[in-house]
Amino acid sequence: PSGWGWTANIPGFGLLADQFTDPALHIWTYDPASLTPALYGPGGKVPLKPFAGTIGLAPAEDGLHSVVPPRRMGGNMDIRDMTAGTELYLPVEVAGALFSIGDTHAAQGDGEVCLTALETCLSGTFELHLRKDLSLDLPEAETPTHVITLAFDPDLDDAATRALRDMIKLITVRTGLSAEDAYRLCSLAADLRVTQVVDGNKGIHCMIEKAILDDLIATRR
Repeated sequence: PSGWGWTANIPGFGLLADQFTDPALHIWTYDPASLTPALYGPGGKVPLKPFAGTIGLAPAEDGLHSVVPPRRMGGNMDIRDMTAGTELYLPVEVAGALFSIGDTHAAQGDGEVCLTALETCLSGTFELHLRKDLSLDLPEAETPTHVITLAFDPDLDDAATRALRDMIKLITVRTGLSAEDAYRLCSLAADLRVTQVVDGNKGIHCMIEKAILDDLIATRR
């Protein structure tokens, strides 16, 4: 980590672009060794959670593609749970996959509502594995504590529907529960979170604790 970063209001962008029309820039400082909370205003602090906002592969369609909207092969997902120790699964659509990563943040709230997070410079080590045993239409992830399904669409409701459907499918495959039981379980234990709402395609990710699925697997043996 660089020890400093920035957050900006960029006219014309963000969820409330019509209300916040003037440009503004805030510079943050933090201790890159201990990742102590960044300073904000007179004495306020924000906890840090470094991650890369953009992680993705190339799409199958020919031509130039904007890096702004997230899509089925990942990209500018801006999911703050994609921190160190997370495994991300992405559909491969072209030879060589053409993996890319960037847009690094030291902190971000779900939604990234003003378009920018705590933008900063980070470095990291990544392992890439080709999983020919998997077949995915959209990204999935595993943190040390949760499994996550992700979906992106111009319509937030459609993204939520797809993320939930994929979580139900994931639960049925892993635990042997029926789809009906997995649906009810999601209503009790899964969280639908707004990934981001400012990058063209809106994002929803559905999370459930791995411990819950592990208990189900153990009791059904």
